Amino acid sequence: MLENNHLPKLKKEISLTVNGKNIRAEIECRTTLAEFLREELGLTGTKVGCNRAECGGCTVILDGKPVYSCTVLAVEAEGREVLTIEGLTKERGKLHPLQEAFVEEDALQCGYCTPGMIMSIIALLNRNAHPTEADVRNAIDGNLCRCGSYSNILKATLKTTEKMAEMKRGES
Repeated sequence: MLENNHLPKLKKEISLTVNGKNIRAEIECRTTLAEFLREELGLTGTKVGCNRAECGGCTVILDGKPVYSCTVLAVEAEGREVLTIEGLTKERGKLHPLQEAFVEEDALQCGYCTPGMIMSIIALLNRNAHPTEADVRNAIDGNLCRCGSYSNILKATLKTTEKMAEMKRGES
């Protein structure tokens, strides 16, 4: 029987968009999207907690939908668009309104779940600008917060929807 380190490493070149940037890389076919983002691209905001789709810490947005990046192979992202927590910060480190609300409402304690929570909520807000509390609860259902900050996460999200609605009214 062959030892794992004696097996040939199958590699493939992939091309995808990460946080608005076109990326080409040659990777091992068994590399998860989470590993690729963290280890190859240095985007360590994507957290890997359980590594089996149970905690939500690795949530990123793939073609507009939240996914657990620990269970998606990087080769499956070929030709697709990935948004990570780092991609939310636009002009010179300016936080997204949801990130600002997380700080203002004390919606984080240890912060480990925060990137996954935020990405799940961003996916919700992208498809529903005025979610109810039940919508938010449903969106973060697969994200675990060991510190129990759920009520503040809900407050921060609902505050963000109000703030973003005001910003839109101001643009009109």
